[in-house]
Amino acid sequence: MALFDNIRGEFIDIVEWLDDSRDTLVWRFPRHDNEIKMGARLVVRESQVAVFVNEGRIADAFAPGTYTLETANLPVLSTLKGWKYGFDSPFKAEVYFVSTRQFADFKWGTQNPVMVRDPEFGPVRLRAFGAYAVRVTDGPALLRELAGTDAQFRTEEVEGYLRQLVVGRLASALATAGVPLLELAAGQHEMGQRLARALTDDLAGVGLAIPTFTIENISLPPEVEQALDKRSQMGLVGDLGDYARFQAAGALENAGGAADGMGLGMGIAAGQHLAAALTPRPQPPSTSHAGPPPLPRPDRWFLGMGGEQRGPFDESALPAAGLTPDVLVWKAGMPQWLPARDVPELASLLGGTPPPLPPA
Repeated sequence: MALFDNIRGEFIDIVEWLDDSRDTLVWRFPRHDNEIKMGARLVVRESQVAVFVNEGRIADAFAPGTYTLETANLPVLSTLKGWKYGFDSPFKAEVYFVSTRQFADFKWGTQNPVMVRDPEFGPVRLRAFGAYAVRVTDGPALLRELAGTDAQFRTEEVEGYLRQLVVGRLASALATAGVPLLELAAGQHEMGQRLARALTDDLAGVGLAIPTFTIENISLPPEVEQALDKRSQMGLVGDLGDYARFQAAGALENAGGAADGMGLGMGIAAGQHLAAALTPRPQPPSTSHAGPPPLPRPDRWFLGMGGEQRGPFDESALPAAGLTPDVLVWKAGMPQWLPARDVPELASLLGGTPPPLPPA
């Protein structure tokens, strides 16, 4: 059978690739002794690029279309071979088909949590996961840098390399985003677009691009999620006195189904004790002279400089920390970051003059 295959290969004059694997990036056309006939037909379909390699060097690359392999459309290969009389005999070359379609089945996730500093919760550990797509933008570069002489270069061979690059970029993006934890979900789409552009720039040298990058979820540690749940529950409860009376009424209702009167009485007594314990009692007036109230806590300011968050600082420490009119500032109660020149409270620190008095 091997001898028959070799003989049949001498008559095959169509070089093409029909991909049925769905995970192959590069596929080498199989030919006996790498002999391709002069005048052979090369068929390159949409989402493919054909790369010719001669004696270890890339000779030419063909975009989608149908070609007849002759001296006119292989000038680089002709120069490499040094033939002066045309290609009357078979020439030896390797043909690699490179798929340029999107491979959208790549997954990523943070194996270790990423530590970020939140203005409200302080240092917090985050985990995230999602998906992304990969596309070949430069077939010769992919052959030189990653695929090499592999007869069938699959996505699984490059997935580990891409995942490490993605997680490294994501950790930096989360740490420098400056977005509060409670607003991360709203910014996931924009952050994914920024990461796609950054990763495409990083992968340009190996002929790959990241057309889409999706952050499916950013999760908090369990203890932080529990604290947020309790905070939400307290917001839903509202007035604690009304909540206590509601609980007492529920205890009375449960006691009403007791089998005898003693159970009913115990239920009523338990409800009364619960309501009394949770209802605030009036405090007698103090006989001692009341002292002054505690001093208010000074505002704590954060600065955004060079894409990094710094702080918190007291207001008096802002000039030494690098405060200028163009530096972004934020403190608790502000809806967003603002340039220092747009914050009236900092006008005295910037050496500005006060605004004109309002008309009488």
